[in-house]
Amino acid sequence: MAIEDFLKSQNDRLNSQLLFTAEIDKMTAVLRRTLLLDKSRRENDAEHSWHIAVMAMLFKEYAAEPVDIGRVVQMCVVHDLVEIEAGDTFAYDAKGNMDKEEREKEAADRLFAKLPKDQGDLIRSLWEEFDAMETADAKYAACMDRLQPFLHNTLTDGHTWDHGKVGRAAVEKRSAIVKEFMPEIYRWMEENMDNAISKGWMSP
Repeated sequence: MAIEDFLKSQNDRLNSQLLFTAEIDKMTAVLRRTLLLDKSRRENDAEHSWHIAVMAMLFKEYAAEPVDIGRVVQMCVVHDLVEIEAGDTFAYDAKGNMDKEEREKEAADRLFAKLPKDQGDLIRSLWEEFDAMETADAKYAACMDRLQPFLHNTLTDGHTWDHGKVGRAAVEKRSAIVKEFMPEIYRWMEENMDNAISKGWMSP
């Protein structure tokens, strides 16, 4: 079976919704640098998005401000959809991140246009809010996005830190939103950075 086998309904709106649903299956093929905890392979974008959505349900009590978990979960599951077209950019790849914003905006233009306008606009607004990290909901969602791969690194011998030759300053910069919005969790992260340096997984 392939997309060419799609049998259209008599409802154009339904057709675009169904085809978009099929399109986002491609998230399962977008590989991230983070390893699964059994170290068998790299995780994909769909797994990452599901993981941080569930995490968002767990850590609300540590947030510095009240958050709407329903909206946060929506942000979590859509925040990487643009990577279907733009690809994943390693968080610590300075060169790759130089044109990331432009690539992802162009991907958003194409991808969200596949939906009925009201739904495309809604998902795009959630994606843009997540990226801006200005609202409490977006800050909390961003914290989950930072915490999940950090936790995986602590349980996979610092895999992405070690392979990417990542230093503590870069991890601290990436985790600044957690320091601001979830300080108790950030203290745990600092202890793990100390541990990672002592084990040679991360440069000082």
